[in-house]
Amino acid sequence: MSEEIKKIATRESYGNALAMYGEEYPNLVVLDADLANATKTNVFQKKFPDRHIDCGIAEADMTGIAAGLATCGKIPFISSFAMFAAGRNFEVVRNSIGYPHLNVKIGATHAGITVGEDGASHQALEDIALMRTIPGMTVVCPSDDIETKAAVKAALELDGPFYMRTSRAASPVFNDKPDYKFELGKGITLKDGKDITIIATGVEVSYAMEAAKMLLNDGVDARVINIHTIKPIDEDIIVKAAKETKKIFTVEEAFVTGGLGSAVTEVVAEKNPAEVHRLGMQDVFGESGSWSALLEKYELDAKGIYNQIKKLL
Repeated sequence: MSEEIKKIATRESYGNALAMYGEEYPNLVVLDADLANATKTNVFQKKFPDRHIDCGIAEADMTGIAAGLATCGKIPFISSFAMFAAGRNFEVVRNSIGYPHLNVKIGATHAGITVGEDGASHQALEDIALMRTIPGMTVVCPSDDIETKAAVKAALELDGPFYMRTSRAASPVFNDKPDYKFELGKGITLKDGKDITIIATGVEVSYAMEAAKMLLNDGVDARVINIHTIKPIDEDIIVKAAKETKKIFTVEEAFVTGGLGSAVTEVVAEKNPAEVHRLGMQDVFGESGSWSALLEKYELDAKGIYNQIKKLL
């Protein structure tokens, strides 16, 4: 009998990590926009009620308050759905956090189409594109429970604006290895390969690994790279892949325009031209449905990634 794979939503890991590091970082303050149960900051709220501020359904106000707290030496994390934290809130993030380069962290949950039944209005697909345009903003999209907790720790240690997108859907925990090391701006080669390279981020990393196994059965040896930090991106690992495999496929649960696909393509075009295919949301909004059905429809589950790569090859 095969061992059951542990699954946990990265939004839960985010909430647990905040509570876990609360003792070590007494200046850590968490703000939420009336969504503490959904963003899982309620875990921190129960443990540190005096350091949790519910700002109500007022993301811009929450961001302004966090900016003020940062100027007083606090390390504020603001939390809401990615559609609101990055989308509705973009101008305030740009001018109140980015422009003065304040030490505010944005915990954006429920990103991508895996929000599922909440539908297109709540499925943030443009958040990576928006946040990576802000000078000095670090943009991270962790792939599992282990990586999310490591990213929260990295955010606490980094002095400056930080955006992290997490998912509503439970995803497999696969980074629970003794040699796992999280470093901002450094990609991780999960599987070496000589024929093509698959570069994935967030929940898509585990599906990319599955797709690589399916491709291997067809005689295609795929390298798989986890890019958890989209900004600053690991140019070295991308250039190496471009030189050695000549073909790159990016996979993300976001718009390929401005997202991981664009970030990788920019590096390849400037440093080592190679063939790049961007798999993700292609200039269409999402829709209502179960997260698994949506991943299947938009060919972003393991089988869909495999099929798309096979067609393009």
